[in-house]
Amino acid sequence: MAAVDVIKSCIDSIRQISKHIQDATVYLDAGSTESFQFLGAYPVLLELGARAICSLENMCALDVVVDWNSNSDPARKLVVITSSLLSDAHRYILRCLSTHQVVRHCIIFTSISETAHSAFPDSPLGPDAYPEYESLLVQDYEELVKKSRTKPGQGKLNIEDGGRSEFPSIGEDVLNLETSPSGRDFYENNNSLDYVEESVMKLVVSVYHFPMILCPISPRVFVLPSEGLVAEARLSTGHEDSISPGLPPFSTGILSDADDVPPGATLTAHFLYHLAAKMDLKMEIFSLGDISKTVGKVLTDMSSLYDVGRRKRSAGLLLIDRTLDLLTPCCHGDSLVDRIFSSLPRRNRTISGKGSGSQLKLGSLYLQRAPLDVQIPLARILNEEDSKIDSFRLLESVEAFMSGWNSGNSDSQLAGLINLGQKIHDKPSHTDAEILTGSFVSSENFLGMPLLEAILDRRTKDGALLVKKWLQETLRRENVAVNVKSRPGVATKPEIQAMIKALSRNQSSLLRNKGIIQLAAATLFALEESNYTLWDAFSSGEKILSVSSGETSQSLAIQIGDLINKSALLGSHVNKGKREISKGLLSLQDALLLMIIGYIFAGENFPTSGADGPFSWQEERLLKDAVVDALFENPSVANLKFLDGLREELETNVDSKLKSQGTAEESSELDIDDDQWGKWGDEDGDDDNKNEQVYGDVQLKLELRDRVDNLFKFLHKLSNLKRKNIPLRDGSLTMESNFDEDRKGLLYKILTRVLGKYDVPGLEYHSSTVGRLFKSGFGRFGLGQAKPSLADQNVILVFIIGGINGLEVREAHEALAESGRPDIELLVGGTTLLTSNDMLDLLLGNSSYF
Repeated sequence: MAAVDVIKSCIDSIRQISKHIQDATVYLDAGSTESFQFLGAYPVLLELGARAICSLENMCALDVVVDWNSNSDPARKLVVITSSLLSDAHRYILRCLSTHQVVRHCIIFTSISETAHSAFPDSPLGPDAYPEYESLLVQDYEELVKKSRTKPGQGKLNIEDGGRSEFPSIGEDVLNLETSPSGRDFYENNNSLDYVEESVMKLVVSVYHFPMILCPISPRVFVLPSEGLVAEARLSTGHEDSISPGLPPFSTGILSDADDVPPGATLTAHFLYHLAAKMDLKMEIFSLGDISKTVGKVLTDMSSLYDVGRRKRSAGLLLIDRTLDLLTPCCHGDSLVDRIFSSLPRRNRTISGKGSGSQLKLGSLYLQRAPLDVQIPLARILNEEDSKIDSFRLLESVEAFMSGWNSGNSDSQLAGLINLGQKIHDKPSHTDAEILTGSFVSSENFLGMPLLEAILDRRTKDGALLVKKWLQETLRRENVAVNVKSRPGVATKPEIQAMIKALSRNQSSLLRNKGIIQLAAATLFALEESNYTLWDAFSSGEKILSVSSGETSQSLAIQIGDLINKSALLGSHVNKGKREISKGLLSLQDALLLMIIGYIFAGENFPTSGADGPFSWQEERLLKDAVVDALFENPSVANLKFLDGLREELETNVDSKLKSQGTAEESSELDIDDDQWGKWGDEDGDDDNKNEQVYGDVQLKLELRDRVDNLFKFLHKLSNLKRKNIPLRDGSLTMESNFDEDRKGLLYKILTRVLGKYDVPGLEYHSSTVGRLFKSGFGRFGLGQAKPSLADQNVILVFIIGGINGLEVREAHEALAESGRPDIELLVGGTTLLTSNDMLDLLLGNSSYF
């Protein structure tokens, strides 16, 4: 039987819609773009006959003339692939249709099923969502056409508010169809303007379900697109057991009513059901945590309705709430993948938010997650002379394109391009290499071995050595020599950089080996001194806190206080009228993340030290004073939600104090031989100003202390993870109290117990309808059905609701290897790929309930 492969299943799903892709202009929304980027699906779309692949949100009038598969006629078919609600994508789809006026058929693929549309609170569509939307889109488009001017050359409609208001159709960015040869042919062959009206009025809209929009990191590891609806929908409501809309609430054993189920839970259930169906898997569902149980229940009900009599490969699905283990994604473990995704810059979000209308709604059902698409800075690694692009050849290519688009006007436009090129040459500091960046594609491989999958299973040092080995073997295959000293067993920056440059010297080699070059460049960036040192500083701080948690609460409180004091500003001063900030390796924001980790450790080891929290009143008072002083001295270093509304006042106060100090220093250096008799009596005014300043400082500090008090109440909630989460109460699944060099996370412990067929506290099996019938009915006659074991399955899919990180993936594979079960195929998935920065944003940033 074929191995389970998420990447292959996604590509096969795309090929199954090939008849729709052929001769169509394809528009991808932000979530689909991120998914197809990881899949490496763009060549597949072009292979299937797509004319152009464009961004839905960033639609441009020039999209009409972009055509990778040349054809004399304008595109009559438009394909939109979206990971959002149809109502959220509606304004963008209308904008595309208004630009491509000759389109006869609009085909929309959405990853959100009809049932999920009707169940989502923000969706206006009902159970028959797809037919409803087809008729609504045609109706809205016809209204736009009737209101617009349809003379040739004035055919573009602009819509910004759902397509219901008309903007002027003339502007610099408006594409005139007559300027295109294909557009001229279209109008020449159809002289009647009525034919244009008839063609746009006879628009046919078809909506289909396309569930396989996900981001595979490897053939067996995947997460959801950061700007897709499933990842952005909230996983909890704002009640006392919730900590963030992006994380499940505490597992108290009290399940939500059907009306109170978070939309993210429902959407996750629908996604997993259709994923299993596409991969021909029949799931035996197990869950750990309240939201996981809710998702399991929805999945079971769906399976009971649709899977009767269908023969599929049996598989086990293990659902786990992220909130059962917040420590692992907060910490900085030994994982090269985690280092890479934490160090590299990310692509900017395409859109600001979802919801009805153009702005994110208040009391939103959504949250904004960081994009998964990292930007690999190849230009920083390649020297300028190695990566120069022949500007004249670039201009020649642009001239050919412009001549084909508008032969009558190409000379003037080319002259403008040449002038622009001359300006670029006048500024040699700005080169094309500066904007040269790369991205990960999970299908890239080295001799059949997927690159990202190989480094997922390795620690930092082993992963870097593997990348070095791949580079050396690639150089041998390319017959390229590199003059650099190589140390066995060590991957150094100079040798990796030299090998990357050698492989990038010509375009053909760069294209052939782009996968390994980009991975090596990402590894090099993650191992730069600044990034490497910062990660190790975090890791050292976490080790200190772990060791201290095995001693006394006082020892742990002292260590947390020291981290806050050392990471706070060493000093703020004014230099030449400008405010300068000097700081240590760890910022105050970093220290607050370490304080969260310390409080979770304290909650596991000292649950009864204080009345409300794990520390005594005196210990916590010292911590509060340290945080207040640090924030008061420089509030700008921490982008924290609990400072909203107060940050500007704090920054203004700091700036005024620094300026007054600078003025005082300057005046003290002046000659004081002037007549000072007239200055007598001014002391009273100075005293009043000082008293006013002191009074303002006291008031501001009191308000800041109130905010910090609320922060510590939130930390008390986090320290109660073990007590609040029922599956953790017996202590068998919690982390070791004393520091262990090879400390394991919750997922490793669960899989070790499951594969060893030991009981897991709180693990629930979700019986199918037939199973419940055997249990309740035929069980009376001795015909009961035995409860299946997850270890009996040959395929196991672990999905962590709330997100995963690279360390957990490696530990999951270690647990499988140690079980002695090579016959089991393990898939690991999660809502998103979490870094420590993501966790800080979920707990204390804009994505927090605090």
